[in-house]
Amino acid sequence: MEVTATIATPDLASSLDRFFHAAQTFFEHLADLAWGYLAIGLVLWLFLQLARGHAWANALRGPYPGDRVREPGVVAAFLVGAGMNSVLPARGGDALKIVLAKRSIERSSYPSIIASFAVLAPFDAAIGLAVLLYAITQGLLPGAPQIPNLPAFEISYWFAHPGALLLLLTVLGIAAIALTAFLARHVESFWQRLKEGVAILRQPRRYLRQVALWQLVAWLCRFAAFWLFLDAFHVGGSFENVLLVMSVQAITGSLPFTPGGVGAQQALLLATLGGVSHTVVLSFSVGMQLATTAFSLAIAFVALLLFFRTRDWRGLFREGETAQASAGK
Repeated sequence: MEVTATIATPDLASSLDRFFHAAQTFFEHLADLAWGYLAIGLVLWLFLQLARGHAWANALRGPYPGDRVREPGVVAAFLVGAGMNSVLPARGGDALKIVLAKRSIERSSYPSIIASFAVLAPFDAAIGLAVLLYAITQGLLPGAPQIPNLPAFEISYWFAHPGALLLLLTVLGIAAIALTAFLARHVESFWQRLKEGVAILRQPRRYLRQVALWQLVAWLCRFAAFWLFLDAFHVGGSFENVLLVMSVQAITGSLPFTPGGVGAQQALLLATLGGVSHTVVLSFSVGMQLATTAFSLAIAFVALLLFFRTRDWRGLFREGETAQASAGK
């Protein structure tokens, strides 16, 4: 697939303007939407969150065996965090997951719950890398010479300022090494609780059966949901198109400048989805993002009300931020 891109000098304002233009395009073409495909896709979106929540609950049964882990509460905590992650910067929803999961597990500790996130990371990283490598090797993504010219501030900034990127990575690396050295010397009990959080990794068969298998189910639901979203917006579901969308989400999700990578997603999809009009691509990119975000937020607030009897997500967020900051003390 030949990829072309328009040369531009992007900035943050233009990325946001591009998103709002795409939103306008989406609302102008609501009548053309295949609502049945969209509805089924959103149901699959819920199933993938439930599967990931179940995998996380199983991971937490490593340090907390028996009936101490109340699965409905842990899964609800995951749904709340996933919904809020779609609108809060820097994965702020994870702070809510931590607080609500602790309330659902008797005699649990914040360090162990925080460490349990690492149990989900290896499988997700492996699948994400495989998808990205496939997209690159098949020419689905723009080549390196074209990336700096994409009209997306979040992407082109780092390519235009490689020195700033190198400096940032160096500072982050030094900070991580310094923090690790400090914790290793001063917080032995903290490290012990972290080890408890990843206890299930020491039982490979149990990990594969109770965690990795459910993560695989979640990825398959994600694949099927994207296929239906592509059909709903008349882009056309196909194996290559689904992997392309998954790759674009992985790339833009790692960029911190805009919530959910808005602007960058539209730029990448416009540059890569060949054979489809720009209007259709814009409608799909922003429509899918708005639909999944609104749906995830609705589920998050329903879970807060039904399982935790509260709407004060801001208070929970502050409590979670405090827990994360003080966990190593």
